Amino acid sequence: MSDQKIFIFDTTLRDGEQVPGCKLNTSEKVELALQLEELGVDIIEAGFPISSPGDFESVESISRIIKDATVCGLSRAVQKDIEVAAQALKYARRPRIHTGIGTSDFHIKSKFNSTREEILKRAVQCVKWARNFTDDVEFYAEDAGRTDNEYLAKVIEAVIKAGATTVNIPDTTGYCLPHQYGEKIAFLINNVSNIDKAVISCHCHNDLGLATANSIAGVLNGARQIECTINGLGERAGNTSLEEVVMIIKQHKQLGIYTDINAKGLNPISRLVSDTMRMPVQPNKAIVGSNAFSHSSGIHQDGFLKDAETYEIINPAEVGAEQSKIVLTARSGRSALAYRFQKLGFEYNRNDIDVLYDEFLKVADSKKEVKEEDLRELANQYESQTALASVA
Repeated sequence: MSDQKIFIFDTTLRDGEQVPGCKLNTSEKVELALQLEELGVDIIEAGFPISSPGDFESVESISRIIKDATVCGLSRAVQKDIEVAAQALKYARRPRIHTGIGTSDFHIKSKFNSTREEILKRAVQCVKWARNFTDDVEFYAEDAGRTDNEYLAKVIEAVIKAGATTVNIPDTTGYCLPHQYGEKIAFLINNVSNIDKAVISCHCHNDLGLATANSIAGVLNGARQIECTINGLGERAGNTSLEEVVMIIKQHKQLGIYTDINAKGLNPISRLVSDTMRMPVQPNKAIVGSNAFSHSSGIHQDGFLKDAETYEIINPAEVGAEQSKIVLTARSGRSALAYRFQKLGFEYNRNDIDVLYDEFLKVADSKKEVKEEDLRELANQYESQTALASVA
């Protein structure tokens, strides 16, 4: 049996842009959309057209220039929203309207002051409106993570019958544990009679740090689309990180799933998004953080220098990152010191390193990191002392 493809739905330009301070103009969105397509993203959620004239312009502009990826516009379960989204997407080669409504009792009662029956009708109606404009309609059941499974299954079955081709099961508040989210996807597969007529999509938030784990749990239980963002940007604590799910799938080939993402583009696009959105990437961020391939512990450094796979499961070049770094601190050992000296052109034997190591520790205890210039100074002092000793 051949591996199954997982579709990557990128919402950096929509959900990612909702981060305070990360607002993008149209030219910035277009540039990022082109890079997302180059990366191999299957669906680009370009924006929420009715939200502002600027967002409408961005979605329309992206629709004109994207050749291969599906371009998606978000809407609420409101006829005007859907009509405006369709208008913004009219130039897209592969347009998708993403519409939906909250299905948890928290949303039904507190947000809409409504009933389950009324929400079900609105869900069906919004899909029917969207199908007037495109055959590619995605329905989102907002706060599905906290929605009763029986009711959620009823809604999903109804919207698929109405014409939804993708059904999005968001863990909007990041509440679910991985086994709970996975079980929710499995419940839909086993209890929605027409589920084979739609792709199930995971849209997980990171409020408890579980967005990536939940998305993977979702695909392991039958979902075939992951909604994610570059660098995990998004509302509050962020969304599922594109680079993380892509590399988990790539590393664990035994899962029998794959994506079309070009992994070598992950670090370059991470830097581009960070610069464009003016949002730094945390140094310890998986895959794309500045420390993702850095080693500072002596035990780790020694193992890494003997065989990189002892402490690295990904080759930095595989994800477009710079080469691995041996960072010298007071926790570093002799092998790391010898390696760094060798990189600078100094060939020292074991006895030399033993002497230099004592001096190195004095410097390391006074600094957070021993830099290249510190090593050159240590080497110059050592060689001067050695020369004097030989003359004497």
